[in-house]
Amino acid sequence: MTGRARSRARGRARGQEISAPGASQARDPTPPAEGEPSGRGRQKGAPGPYPAETLMQMSAGFKQVKLGERGGHRRDFNDAGINTRHTMEHVKESKMGTSGRVIPLTANFFRILSRPQWVLYQYHVDFKPPMESRRLRSALLFHHEETLGSTRVYDGATLFLPHRLHSKETLLYSETRHGEKVQITVTLTNELPPTSPVCLQFYNIIFRRILRILNMQQIGRNYYNPRDPLEIKNHNLTIWPGYTTTILRYESAIMLCTDVSHKVLRSETVLDFMVNLRQQCGPQRFAEICEKELVGLIVLTKYNNKTYRIDEIAWDHTPKNTFKRNDTDVSFKSYYKSQYNLDITDDSQALLLSRLKRLGPAGAPPPGPALLIPEFCYLTGLTDKMRGDFTVMTELSKHTRLGPSDREARLTRFTSNIQSDSEAQKELDTWGLHFDKSLLTLNGRILPGERIFQGSRSYEFNMYSADWSKEMRGVPLIGSPPLNNWFVFYTARNKKETSAFLDNLHRVSSPLGIRMQRPVMIEYEDYQESLLRALQHNVTPDAQMVMVVLPNNRKDKYDSVKKYLCVECPVPSQCVVARTISKPKTIMTVATKIALQMACKIGGELWSVEIPLKHLMIVGIDCYHDISAGKRSIGALVASLNGSMSRWYSKCVLQHKGQEIMDALKVALSGALKDYLKFNNCLPSRIIVYRDGVGDGQLHSVVNYEISQILESIKSMGHDYVPKLSVVVVKKRVSTRLFTKLNGEPANPPPGTIVDTEITRPEWYDFFIVSQAVRCGSVSPTHYNVIYDTSGLKPDHMQRLTYKLCHMYYNWQGTIQVPAPCQYAHKLAFLVGQSIHREPNVKLEDLLFYL
Repeated sequence: MTGRARSRARGRARGQEISAPGASQARDPTPPAEGEPSGRGRQKGAPGPYPAETLMQMSAGFKQVKLGERGGHRRDFNDAGINTRHTMEHVKESKMGTSGRVIPLTANFFRILSRPQWVLYQYHVDFKPPMESRRLRSALLFHHEETLGSTRVYDGATLFLPHRLHSKETLLYSETRHGEKVQITVTLTNELPPTSPVCLQFYNIIFRRILRILNMQQIGRNYYNPRDPLEIKNHNLTIWPGYTTTILRYESAIMLCTDVSHKVLRSETVLDFMVNLRQQCGPQRFAEICEKELVGLIVLTKYNNKTYRIDEIAWDHTPKNTFKRNDTDVSFKSYYKSQYNLDITDDSQALLLSRLKRLGPAGAPPPGPALLIPEFCYLTGLTDKMRGDFTVMTELSKHTRLGPSDREARLTRFTSNIQSDSEAQKELDTWGLHFDKSLLTLNGRILPGERIFQGSRSYEFNMYSADWSKEMRGVPLIGSPPLNNWFVFYTARNKKETSAFLDNLHRVSSPLGIRMQRPVMIEYEDYQESLLRALQHNVTPDAQMVMVVLPNNRKDKYDSVKKYLCVECPVPSQCVVARTISKPKTIMTVATKIALQMACKIGGELWSVEIPLKHLMIVGIDCYHDISAGKRSIGALVASLNGSMSRWYSKCVLQHKGQEIMDALKVALSGALKDYLKFNNCLPSRIIVYRDGVGDGQLHSVVNYEISQILESIKSMGHDYVPKLSVVVVKKRVSTRLFTKLNGEPANPPPGTIVDTEITRPEWYDFFIVSQAVRCGSVSPTHYNVIYDTSGLKPDHMQRLTYKLCHMYYNWQGTIQVPAPCQYAHKLAFLVGQSIHREPNVKLEDLLFYL
C-alpha cells in the first residue's frame, strides 16, 4: 500500500471511531460507533492500517516519514523524519554556541533508561467482512490469546508483538454476539529493532496505555484526571488536571517530555445556558441571541469525553427524533438510555449540530454532521466576560499558572505514580521499558545583556526584569516626525477626560523628543453611525494621525474606525477607551505608552540595539485564521528597511479558508525587496526569515513549499542577485519547560538563557531561548529551528542575533518571547482578521499602523 493510500485508509478508520449519534456518511444517518455496538458495523472499504493513534506516515519500507500526506489530528511526532541539518556544512559537526556563562538547568524530560532488547514485529490486521467499530475489532482479535499471546499492542489496525507468529500470514476466525462469522487476517509487515524510528510510535502507544491504566481520560491530544477536579464553585467552573506527553529521540537519548495541562470546564450544561438565556432575553429574540452566543463554542460530552464544536442549532430536531442504526429507526432518547444509561429530562430541547472534520470513505463525500443533546454537553473554556473579570482570572491562575517549584513537584509526582502502580509497572516491564525517576539535568548559557541605544544616549537595564521603561524616561527617541496635522474624536460625556489626557500627552511627549501640535477636536454622538460619519466628513488622506476616544470597548465601533482608516482613507489611527485615560494614578504611564505608539505609527524610530551585520534584511511571517469570514487565513509579512531594524515594510494578504501556508509569499517578499532597494539604493546582501505560526506537522510544507517561493522572489530581482539566506521556524507553543535553582529552590531561568544541546533534535539545527521574564507561573522558552541556511553564520551569531531582535518590539519597553518582526506580523494579521477583513491600503505599508 502506498503512503497516500495508507493516509486515506487511516482517515477512514479514525472517522469510524469518533462518530456520534446522528452523524451521517454522505447524507444518510449511520449507526453510532461509540461504546460496544450490539450488532455488526460495516464500512464500504477495508479498515485503514493507521487510525487515530498512529502518529507517523511511513513508506512501505518504513524508512521515510511522509508528513505531507498526513491527514490526522494527532501531532505527537512533531515533524519527525525531516532532516534539514545534513544540508548545512557549517553545523554538521556542532550546532552549539559558545558565548555567555554556563547555567545549570533541569528540564521536564525523563530519559528512557532501557528499551526492549528484542525485535518488535509489526502486523497488519484485516477483517472480512469489515468491522466498523474499533472496540469490536479489538474484542474479536483478542479472543485468540492462545495464538497471539498476552503481550501485544493493537491500535485498531496495526498489531505489535514481541514474538513472530509461525506464518507470515495467519488466518483467525471469530464470531460476533449475533452469530456472524468473521475472518481475521494477520499479516507480517515489518521486523523492527528497538532503535527503529517506528518504535517511537510504539513507545507512545504503550505510554498512552499506561495513562489509561491510571484511569486518566483522553480529551483531544492530552490526558486528564476527572476524579481529582478543582472546583471554583462561585464561578461555576471545574478544572481537570492532566498532562501532555510525547516520546521522541533527542540529541543524546530517547526521552519522555511531559508537562502539566489543565482543562477548564463550566459546571453548567448547554441546556442550563439556554434556559437561563431564554429567561433573560424572552422568547422573541431567544433563537437569534442563542445562536450568536453558542455557535463556535467547544463542548465536552462527558459520557465519552469527546469535544465538539457547535456549528449550528437544529431547532427542528429534538430527542424524540430518530436516526438509522442497524437498519432500524432509533430515537435519541432510547439510544442514550440503552448505550449510556442516561435519561433525557427535557424532550423539547433543540439539538446541537457539529460538523465532524474527518475524511469519509474513499470515493465518498465527507460524513454528515453529528447531532448532540444540550443536556449532556458541558461548555468548555471561558467567555469574553469571564476573561475580562479580574476575579475569575485571578482565581483560575492560582490553579493553572504553576510556578517552577509546584510544576517540578507535579511532574516528579506523576512519574512516581506510574512507578508505584503495580499494573502500570507490570505493563512497562512486559515490554522492557524503564524511565528515569528524576528530571533531566543539563547546562545552558546566559547571553550577555544588551545595551539600548536611544537617540544620542545608550543605557543598560536590569536583565532579570527584562524591562527598560524606567531607563528610557526623559531620553529623546532616535527620531519622530513632528505631529502637526491630527484629529481627536470624542463624545460629550468624555470631553473632560479627553482634554486632561491631551495635556498629559503633551507633557510626556516633549522629553521624548516628540513635537506635537494641538489637534483638531471633533465631538461625535455615542453611536457607530455618528462616529463613522464624523470620520468621513473631517479626515482627509493628508492627515498624520486620528485619535478616537471610545466610551467603551465595544468591538463594532473599534472595527468601523479601523476599517475606514486602514482601507478607505489611509491614515494611522489610535483608539483609546475612556476608562483607560480616566485613572489619575496611571495616567502618566498610559500617556507615555500612547505617545510612543503614535510616534511609531507615523514613522518614528524609538530605540535600537547593536547589530553588527551590514546590508541585512530581517523578515517576519505569521498567519491568522479569520473565523468571521469562514476561517479564511490572513498572511502577514513584515521586513526591515534599515540597519538599525527601526523601520519596517508590512504587507498583508488574504488566503483561502483554513490555509496556514502563505501562497502569496512570493508577491509580498518581492514588494519588501523593492521597498528596501528604494530605501537604501541597494538590495540586502543577507536575508533572515523568521516564520512563525507553523504548527506540528506543517514543517514539511514550509521546507518544500515556502522556501521555493522565497527563492523565486529573490530570483525575480535579477539573476545576478544571490544574497545569503536563512529561514528559521519559530515555535512559541512548546511543551518544554526549563528550571534553574535560586537559593536551593526551583526558579525560572533569567532572560537570555540559551539551550542548544540535550533537548534539541539531532536532525535539526535548532535551539531554545528564554527571552522574556514572567511575574507568575513558569516561563516558556521559544524554539527556533533553522531549516535553510546559506549564510554561514556561526550558531553563536544566529542565537545572539535572534535574542537581540527580541528587544526591538516598539509596543513594549522590554524583551518579548519572539523576534520583533514575528510579533509585528502577528499584530498585523490579527488586526486584519479581527477588524478589517480586507487588505490594508498600500499607502500604509511603510508604517507600523497596526500597533
